[in-house]
Amino acid sequence: MRTAENWKDYRIIDASSQEKLEMWGGISLIRPDPQIIWKTEKKSTLWETADGHYYRSNAGGGQWEFKKRLENSWNIRYNNLIFNIRPTGFKHTGLFPEQAVNWDFMAKKIRSAGDRQISVLNLFAYTGGATLACAEAGASVCHVDASKGMVQWARDNAAASGLSDKPIRWIVDDCEKFIAREIRRGRRYDAVIMDPPSYGRGPGGEVWKLEDCVYDLVKLCSGILSDDPLFFLINSYTTGLSPSVMGYILGSVLNDKFGGNVSFDEIGLPVQSSKMILPCGSTAIWQK
Repeated sequence: MRTAENWKDYRIIDASSQEKLEMWGGISLIRPDPQIIWKTEKKSTLWETADGHYYRSNAGGGQWEFKKRLENSWNIRYNNLIFNIRPTGFKHTGLFPEQAVNWDFMAKKIRSAGDRQISVLNLFAYTGGATLACAEAGASVCHVDASKGMVQWARDNAAASGLSDKPIRWIVDDCEKFIAREIRRGRRYDAVIMDPPSYGRGPGGEVWKLEDCVYDLVKLCSGILSDDPLFFLINSYTTGLSPSVMGYILGSVLNDKFGGNVSFDEIGLPVQSSKMILPCGSTAIWQK
């Protein structure tokens, strides 16, 4: 497992009974996590005094309850990157901290390219963690997400991080349709990042299910890579889609055309109380 262990402004204090107790830059939050099936003793007093607690509803969704009035948003830092955090109605905070292990990988790969200008396509790009990491490392980035609000959130994060003047294209669009248009335009990218949802609906109401769509999406994206691509990275939070399956898909599409090699693993975050690692999803990476 690859672990995001370089955080200073974020940590998981404890995890038990389908919940995790986290610290986000001095704000303590309790959020549900269905994979936390163990029922270990809750030792921290913060379980009782946490600033915010998200409760799931039996009817679906849920709501936050707060011990005190919080600011609408606050910032946390990862190295030189600054992110705007705020609790949303779907338990999320606008950031997946485990992805920092992938940000570090991307930045290292981009810097290893030396004077070569690397162009990155970040699909389903959310609030821009990977976009900021790549731009800060010297790449030009095309950031694509279907949600206008998320793209604006990412732009705000870029501004907070002092990256507003970097070569970032901010695109609000359906990712598949955007890729098809870019291929027709003849535009090419040296790296692709893909963080698709497990489930959703397309702009025409069509159902998106990652297991059914991921191969075709990777195949489509292979047509947008440059002649000498640097890496292709896919994230998944779908429990039924193992890291090795994603790795196999990447290898089957890219190896014959570009060579290179594929790696795949779970990614996770350390838990302070147990000194163990909480699994937080999977990543498969093809690289030269």
